[in-house]
Amino acid sequence: MNDLRSALQSARRLHRTGGGTVLDILLRSGGASPEALAQGLQQQAGVTAVFSPEGLQADFAVIDQPRAQQMGCVPFRMAGDSQLRVGLADPWDEDRVRKISQALGMVPQLAALTSSALNPWVPGAAGPQQASAGITASAAAADQGVSGPVVDFVDTAIRTGFTQGASDIHFECGRVGVEVKLRQDGVLVPYARLDDVQRAEEVISRIKVLAQLDITERRMPQDGRFRFGLAEGSVDLRVSIMPSVFGEDAVLRLLDKAQLRSKTDAAVSLNLLGFDEVSAERIRELAELPHGMLLVTGPTGSGKTTTVYATLSEINTGLEKIITIEDPVEYELHGVLQIPVNERKGLTFAKGLRSILRHDPDRILVGEIRDAETAEIAVQSALTGHQVFTTVHANSIFDVTGRFRHFGLDMFGFMASLTGVIVQRLVRRLCVHCRSMREPTAKETKWLDSLRVQGHVLEGHQVGHAGGCKACNGTGYKGRSVIAEVHAIDDAFRDMVTGNEPVSVLREHVHRSGVVALGALAAHMVLAGETSAEEIKRVVGWL
Repeated sequence: MNDLRSALQSARRLHRTGGGTVLDILLRSGGASPEALAQGLQQQAGVTAVFSPEGLQADFAVIDQPRAQQMGCVPFRMAGDSQLRVGLADPWDEDRVRKISQALGMVPQLAALTSSALNPWVPGAAGPQQASAGITASAAAADQGVSGPVVDFVDTAIRTGFTQGASDIHFECGRVGVEVKLRQDGVLVPYARLDDVQRAEEVISRIKVLAQLDITERRMPQDGRFRFGLAEGSVDLRVSIMPSVFGEDAVLRLLDKAQLRSKTDAAVSLNLLGFDEVSAERIRELAELPHGMLLVTGPTGSGKTTTVYATLSEINTGLEKIITIEDPVEYELHGVLQIPVNERKGLTFAKGLRSILRHDPDRILVGEIRDAETAEIAVQSALTGHQVFTTVHANSIFDVTGRFRHFGLDMFGFMASLTGVIVQRLVRRLCVHCRSMREPTAKETKWLDSLRVQGHVLEGHQVGHAGGCKACNGTGYKGRSVIAEVHAIDDAFRDMVTGNEPVSVLREHVHRSGVVALGALAAHMVLAGETSAEEIKRVVGWL
């Protein structure tokens, strides 16, 4: 009883903000089957549930149709049943039921109808509906007139996030309401507030309905996704709902499948992503090898997936079978078989990768190596004549070897399969309209001098400084650039790792190989006025 009462309260609130009829919302919540829902409503609330117009015979003799339209109801009888009922979008609306009772001269038997059952008899009485499968949320809203402060708040946040190039939209519920923040260029920027606790709850419910999640579940995390229509087309959003002390928070990841293409719709390239020519050429050489494993590593948000996609796009000539397994499939690649992970159905990275090997691939992309089983299969795939592209969360090439050692793999086999490692970060660029140069602080001078001692050629004595103007929304930064160490794994390095040599020995070997460290690459950007020392300290650290 308590569960149904709570579900009804949430559904009624969402109905008022544009979620369809109460019965529509209860069905979408997925908390019960239609049969169980109908039984519960009848037994616990005395309300009949009608899911379709079939068998519903409207009786406008008791209330004429114009008046029924005005009151938002349909008087009807079911085929083979003489009982008069009145169907409503919200049969728990006491004011509306009172007016209908006065018009009839009696208290009627009430029924909850879906939009499909109600709209044919009294068009528009169901109110705005949520998008059904196959229809984008925004398109459905436009067709059916969805409106209301909560709907507008959520929709505007999504549109603004897309137009401003945000990667994520955070809805954070607090003691007094909800605050929206946009992750732009890797950092959170405040966007809007809604200081109303009830409306904050309705905002999260609205997002849940869009993603077809259970609106009655508030104590457990939920994940989903939906497609949102825009003037430019549509964007897919991945949704994460997380319980908190003040209710629930939501994070929407924007998966713009077209964002890896330029304005001329040309395929994305490593140069387009900002790789310098030397690094881009080394990556191409590693990617064109007939077999082996190419690893892209870095922390969350460092652009690993984007780099892998760009690399695949450059080598995708159509002459080879390329298969990917991802969680989720973030961007569409022409001529590539892309498989989404579905752990609920048992399709994990490991299981999918085993199946891929039976599908005659030449090159394989494993979205991320998360466990020992996936790592083992990826290594075996690389050792048996396949080219494997994958990502792993690690901060350096030395952390990569430690991560795979932690998986319990045979390090000789792993190092034999490994052909290259790309260690990368994304750094915010100074806004060209308000950037300036300044003298470095004592700590910044010490950092730059340490790099010069290590033999890196650093020209310049002033460092970039972030200003702040209208063009960059006062942040001082606009856009990001990638900096990357590209390591081609040689036999000497393999011998050192399998021989358990200390990190200091590995680092010295890497230095002698001519790979420029992230710290030195970052320092060049600071001295050239492309970014600030503060940004490098935040992203890379003063190594």
